[in-house]
Amino acid sequence: MAKQNGALHKIYNPNVAHILNPSTLKHLAREWLKEDTPSFDFAGFVVGEREETAVILIKSAGVLAGCPFVDAIFQELDCQVTWLQQEGIWIEPTKVVAKVTGKVRHLLLGERVALNCLCRASGIATYARKLLEIAEKCNWKGEIAGTRKTTPGFRMVEKYALLVGGVSTHRYDLSSMIMLKDNHIWTAGSVAQAVRDVRIVGGFSTKIEVECRSVKEAVEAVEAGSDVIMLDNFSPEALSKGASELKKQFPHVIIEASGGITEDNLVQYCILDVDVISISRLVQGYSIVDLSMKIQKPGKDPENPTVVL
Repeated sequence: MAKQNGALHKIYNPNVAHILNPSTLKHLAREWLKEDTPSFDFAGFVVGEREETAVILIKSAGVLAGCPFVDAIFQELDCQVTWLQQEGIWIEPTKVVAKVTGKVRHLLLGERVALNCLCRASGIATYARKLLEIAEKCNWKGEIAGTRKTTPGFRMVEKYALLVGGVSTHRYDLSSMIMLKDNHIWTAGSVAQAVRDVRIVGGFSTKIEVECRSVKEAVEAVEAGSDVIMLDNFSPEALSKGASELKKQFPHVIIEASGGITEDNLVQYCILDVDVISISRLVQGYSIVDLSMKIQKPGKDPENPTVVL
């Protein structure tokens, strides 16, 4: 358990780092480092290659997330990371979350790239945890989910951070689940035609979700073979009525609510017959958790390296 403003917070997730492919982590870390230093590291000339230890400090309270990406970045630079705080827990400001040891110029080559991942991932996990706790207070049993509105090239970090925060990733990409939206339906000619056509290529192993603007469209989608129905931009009242009607006819169908749902109105959408609530702000427009990295010097407090002991 962890405390936030005097209240106890649960640790929601197991160690989800095991879902990450080491080869993919290595590739991402290498590409990020190449992007940040495509040629000369001029400032590295100043500090040289002596061994140093740096500490990563959290400056604003939040849920720590993104540790495997930081590990991968510093492994590429032959630096060793020792985590002092557990990923997925709420951490108060000024805490040292990790120590990093290696050649000083290598520490500084990885500093900003690592902090960019850690700050953003922790921001997503913190916001996810906040929404999850709002839903839990309503005794709602469904899933909060992010969306595919991720940052190009940064999707894995953002989707991973959702899991650390305790919510669902939704579909990871276009290949993970078939989602038929308005443009697909308009082009195909009808909801039923779009579902029938896509089942030919999706087969039995891939779920089909259809974005619906009315209960009538939803019924057509389920009867054509859709597994998941997204009731898009419904008011809470219309959503409650529509979801109830659909569950009575099709108890097996998964019902998702989406569109215009925020932390301010989330409670109104935590409806019994709704299985999933997707919120794009989880991966789009989130606030970061501020962290910094400081080289330790003898006689200074590691939690405040600017203060001499």
